[in-house]
Amino acid sequence: MQELKERIVREGKVLPGNIIKVDGFLNHRIDTELMEHIAEEFGRSFNMDDVTIILTAEASGIALSAIVAQHFHKPMIFAKKAKSDNIEGGLYQSDIFSYTYKKKVTLLVSKEWLSSEDKVLIIDDFMANGEAIRGLCDIVKAAGATLVGIGCAVEKGFQGGGDRLRAAGENLKSLAIIESAEPGNIVFRDDD
Repeated sequence: MQELKERIVREGKVLPGNIIKVDGFLNHRIDTELMEHIAEEFGRSFNMDDVTIILTAEASGIALSAIVAQHFHKPMIFAKKAKSDNIEGGLYQSDIFSYTYKKKVTLLVSKEWLSSEDKVLIIDDFMANGEAIRGLCDIVKAAGATLVGIGCAVEKGFQGGGDRLRAAGENLKSLAIIESAEPGNIVFRDDD
């Protein structure tokens, strides 16, 4: 998606440790118009008539997922990273290693909101090693639901998470795949 790539080049920052900072428009300060364009692009990549629910992980994926869900009139749920007193009944859960926080995290979804009848589209803003997405896939499988696909705005291709998901047969569409990143030089993978 050219518009997204241009924003990454213009406003993104490459920090030590291969951190790519896009928080000025994607996952801290939110450009809702850009998010709408991303939602439209996902609509070209996935048959939204097949989707019954949008799933993401807490916290930075929530903004994009909510806009995608609103755009296509679908409900949205997010996997929490901590059990709270307001979650009743059983839970689907998956342990992942958070690249961002450098620690193990457990993703939790109430069984009340995800069932074997659901056809799920996973949406996330950013993928490094693919652990959060893998955990969400595990939750979809545990629920007996159908995974329609995975939409990711930005993927760090050089970390291999997306390639592992594709090799496992997952229907993953990333709108901007960064092949390499150094300060002042972000290189994107050619579109398929």
